[in-house]
Amino acid sequence: MVHPLLIPALGLVAALASHRMLAAAPVAPATQARPGKTVSEGGKNEKTRPSLSIEDLAASVKPSVVRVIQEGREGRQEGIGTGFVVAPGLIATNLHVIGEARRIEVETVDKKRLEVTEITATDSHWDLALIKVSGPCPPALPLGNSDQLKQGQAVVAMGNPEGLAFSIVSGVISEYPDVVNEVPMIRLAMPIERGNSGGPLLDMQGRVQGLLTMKSAVTDNLGFAMPVNPLKQLQASPNPVPMQRWLTIGVLDPAQWQPQLGGRWSQHSGTLKSSGSGEGFGGRTFCLSMQKPPAKGAWEVAASVRLDEESGAAGLIFCTQPEGVHYGFYPSNGRLRLTRFEGPDVTSWTVLREIAHEAYRPKDWNHLRVRIEPQRLIAWVNGREVLSVAEDGLRGGGAGLCRFRSPGAQFRQFRMGSDLAEKPLPTALATSLETALDQFASGQTGLQQSLQKLLPNASAARRQLQDKRRELQRQTQALRELEQQLHQASIRGEIARELEKPEAKSDLLRACLLLDSHDNPQVDVSHYQQQVQRLANELKADPEVKAGTARAIARIRKHLFEQGGFHGSRHDYGNRNNSYLSAVIDDREGLPISLSVLFLEVAWRLGLREVVGLPLPGQFMVGWRDSAKGALHIIDPFEGGRERSLEELADELNDGEPLLPEMLEAASKKAIVMRMINNLLNLAREDDDQDRLAAYLSLQIALEGDNALARLERAQLRHREGHLEQAREDVLWLNENLPEETPDHLRRQMQRWLESLREPPVR
Repeated sequence: MVHPLLIPALGLVAALASHRMLAAAPVAPATQARPGKTVSEGGKNEKTRPSLSIEDLAASVKPSVVRVIQEGREGRQEGIGTGFVVAPGLIATNLHVIGEARRIEVETVDKKRLEVTEITATDSHWDLALIKVSGPCPPALPLGNSDQLKQGQAVVAMGNPEGLAFSIVSGVISEYPDVVNEVPMIRLAMPIERGNSGGPLLDMQGRVQGLLTMKSAVTDNLGFAMPVNPLKQLQASPNPVPMQRWLTIGVLDPAQWQPQLGGRWSQHSGTLKSSGSGEGFGGRTFCLSMQKPPAKGAWEVAASVRLDEESGAAGLIFCTQPEGVHYGFYPSNGRLRLTRFEGPDVTSWTVLREIAHEAYRPKDWNHLRVRIEPQRLIAWVNGREVLSVAEDGLRGGGAGLCRFRSPGAQFRQFRMGSDLAEKPLPTALATSLETALDQFASGQTGLQQSLQKLLPNASAARRQLQDKRRELQRQTQALRELEQQLHQASIRGEIARELEKPEAKSDLLRACLLLDSHDNPQVDVSHYQQQVQRLANELKADPEVKAGTARAIARIRKHLFEQGGFHGSRHDYGNRNNSYLSAVIDDREGLPISLSVLFLEVAWRLGLREVVGLPLPGQFMVGWRDSAKGALHIIDPFEGGRERSLEELADELNDGEPLLPEMLEAASKKAIVMRMINNLLNLAREDDDQDRLAAYLSLQIALEGDNALARLERAQLRHREGHLEQAREDVLWLNENLPEETPDHLRRQMQRWLESLREPPVR
């Protein structure tokens, strides 16, 4: 909890909405349409259909109702909604169920998973979507005519409330149409819950009359559905997007990687993940690097790999040839295997060497390295040579990553080069570091000497060894903490030095990526700098960019948001990845400020130095002034880069009051980074993550040494965690640096607190 002295008032978060969406999934933009064939609909002889009992309706409709499962940014299940079959291989649901560029799975009533191959049609106004699936599909439900609905008409609904499988509920139409947010909807007198979104609303003849969409926040027995007629119009004019184009979250850059033989390959913060079974024999799938090895002489390829399960197999491939011919070096069931693959199945594979080696660490990251010499292949694991094989069968080609069988795997630090061996430290430095580490770990004797002393009393010695092992585990944890603190202190210094430079010379992009690295040491800063430069390079020769600021900005907007897939995160707004610029570049989804930084960096690299960041209240944007008229143009990257008027923003962000001049002044690079740190700091407070909270407060203090509020909160945190000496440092600073106008009673309170730090905190 934040101390009351720290922040005078936090204010209200938001007003309560009268309605809320049912599925925990964002709304994606509609795409272009194409002609299509409409489904059957009710006609003049609809009333000749006999009415069915609720039991008969459930039995006939249930096989055609499916669960729609959405994956989140880390690949975990994030939302469950409902859909139903409207044509062979075609599922109808709500647009907010399938989300923004998320992976989607469809599950039938008998637990069969159907692969989604295409987003066939979307309509954001009506919150509707049609998705195409492969494999055997349940029968389609007939569609009715929602224009003929009557108040008081009996209806039933099917869905997956709160993720439970396939339930049915009955009720009546309370009113139609009932306009909600300018959309005519069907108001229902029946209980609707989360997970029902996208489920069919049926009349008593078994015809679909609508799609469940909302529940009321006023009462549990009131809900809303979209009428079915707009769905029929959408099916008649589809706007298909293949799944490989729909997905942007974690999508690999095709300029760097080329996945082959199926499976799922994604990337987050420099770590590549492979999941799902590949199409090759034994579930084989691989991902080729577009990087080229050295043209002459011996060369090496290396990467770190971690198996989700040791029963899997994943590692390096090299000397790749067409038709899946290559070498592979990988761990499999705890052993290390070097194989030559010369065809599609096991009959054409040759295991050159398979060994168990103590260098391999099960259930952990392992660094693999292979050297390809003209007549020999040499392999290392975690810096130790594990095999050397005379082999000259395949040469040339490229390299990449591979995986077999169903358990997934993760990869990082993939490299190619002439010599990738870790270079030894200079002797004097190595000796100094070794002495320091020995002192930290306390004295130890050699193995043989220890055995001679322990064998006479082996039983008692084992107990002592167990105690010692626990102590070593504690020391290992302490070393991990020391390593983390060292890394974060180093990054704090780098960020501070970057932002201390004159404004024109400081590098905002590097500072933001260093902020990512502060939390995730695996973030490759130079890699993401190159990614942003590539985005700019793609526009350098564009005539629109050369035509002037207005047309150049319009071209950047189209390049990033229409063609590049970058978009503002809505229903996943609080995800920490939205604040990491590296994750925003990977996933193409972010907050207003992270998307604004990306927009600024691309614009600056194209020479548009007049484009600046605008620290508007509650939302960061981008602006530039017309040199001829002096008018300020405001660009909203969160809304796809559209231009916003001052009047519109005053209503939206400032309670209708005109925006003050200081709100429209350009933000410094340091202010932008501080605002990003504040976002992360607030997330840490919400999660009650004490370690992150302390780290971000230290970051604030490193950048703003006179930040008294950060000092105060850090002192309180340190005191609660028992770090009394560190807490005293902050309180001493506060005592010496309080503003002159600080009241005497607050000074006395600070002094009493300083005295109390001599005692342990009360737990």
